[in-house]
Amino acid sequence: MSAVYSMTGFASLRGSAGDGLAFTLTMKSVNHRFLDLSFRLPSYFDGLEMQLRRLLKESLRRGHVDVTLQIERRAHTEVQLNSDLLSAYVKAFREGAEEHGIVSEPDLSAMLRIPGVMSAETGVGGGDSSELEGSVVALVPLLVEKLNEVRRQEGESLVGELRASMLRLRAFSAEMGGLRNGVREAQFERLRARLTELTQGVVVSEERVLTEAAALAEKSDIEEEIVRLRTHVDRFVTLLDEGGELGKRLDFLLQELNREANTMLSKTSGATGENSLRITELGLEMKAEIEKAREQVQNLE
Repeated sequence: MSAVYSMTGFASLRGSAGDGLAFTLTMKSVNHRFLDLSFRLPSYFDGLEMQLRRLLKESLRRGHVDVTLQIERRAHTEVQLNSDLLSAYVKAFREGAEEHGIVSEPDLSAMLRIPGVMSAETGVGGGDSSELEGSVVALVPLLVEKLNEVRRQEGESLVGELRASMLRLRAFSAEMGGLRNGVREAQFERLRARLTELTQGVVVSEERVLTEAAALAEKSDIEEEIVRLRTHVDRFVTLLDEGGELGKRLDFLLQELNREANTMLSKTSGATGENSLRITELGLEMKAEIEKAREQVQNLE
């Protein structure tokens, strides 16, 4: 079985390029009919977008993907000592001590606090753009792998939910199959009585009335729809077992399932009796289950 991927995922990695230059590359994907790439890059990296677009088209199939690059320039501080000035202060201290007969050595900590003896300069790390572009491009395969792992896990979860939906649809169709005979007989009796009522005063044989009632009851029977629905459910599960890119094919099958559910509801809308009411309930539950499955399938690649 090939992996099934959701189109929903998020991944982020940090990297560095040159002295004091770091960056964060982020990818966020949501569902979309096709592959739709959107980039948020610093204005001076126009060439980088083309490289990233080419790489992502080779790695991803569907989804709206937002790619964001944030540059972080690390600040560094350089402390400089004015040795000449410090030496002059030390010399002056010692001359003064000797002149006044004081036996003492200068306090270095105090002297370093004298304005001008020490200075601190803060700079910002640079690095040329070509080096940064190379580092970003090199990080893309690992980031895509990380994104796809998240999408794979989400896809695996969706497949499990879709299997459960198909099991419920099978159960609904099985119950419908058990109820349909009673509904067909009730429909036949209702139609026979109605035809008899409408043909009062007209010479029509009982056999003709029965034939027409049987034909109308047969048209309202849902056996064919139940068979087709089960066939679509079986095909749906087979596709889940095969894996791969399933989104569009599963969506088509769900449209067919919804069509069968609508037809069953239409055919049984005029029927009466407990069985008919239960079939209507089952048809509505089917439609709700199919709609839930469609929402999930929209997220599959």
